[in-house]
Amino acid sequence: MSQNGQTYDFIVTGAGSAGCAVAARLSESGRHTVLLLEAGPRDSSPWIHIPIGYTKAYANPRINWMFESAPEARLNNRKLYLSRGKVLGGTSSINGLVYMRGNPADYDHWRQLGCEGWDWDSVLPYFKKSEDNERGADAYHGSGGKLRVSNPRDVYPLAACRTYAHRRLMLES
Repeated sequence: MSQNGQTYDFIVTGAGSAGCAVAARLSESGRHTVLLLEAGPRDSSPWIHIPIGYTKAYANPRINWMFESAPEARLNNRKLYLSRGKVLGGTSSINGLVYMRGNPADYDHWRQLGCEGWDWDSVLPYFKKSEDNERGADAYHGSGGKLRVSNPRDVYPLAACRTYAHRRLMLES
């Protein structure tokens, strides 16, 4: 593609976590030029940069596509709200600062469906390579990558409870 006389080797659509990672990886050698396209604005809204701002970003059509699902038959045909970022950083910029990989069984299921290379053991090295986990590298986490991963700074006792029974005990005491 050529724009303003510039020719690009690759065009990446969407400057969310995945789009930014793909564009960075494609351009890191300096051999390729990449055009990264994003429909939304820069992530300069103060609501993006403070955790409590999620509630404001969640309902802002300037930085959120505000999609809905199709009617869900098992939910009395209700439509579900699907928050999707329309901003540099994509949904990662408006998701409440949560990093989550997904369930390993889901990746293994994709492989069983024919998506070769998508099983957990195949994708785990890429997760590890991308991470710079504050706890350092171990069997499941990486260090030195471009994606900074940190633990919550404040852990509230009720939030740390693993079971409903434990939460009830905490509330009753």
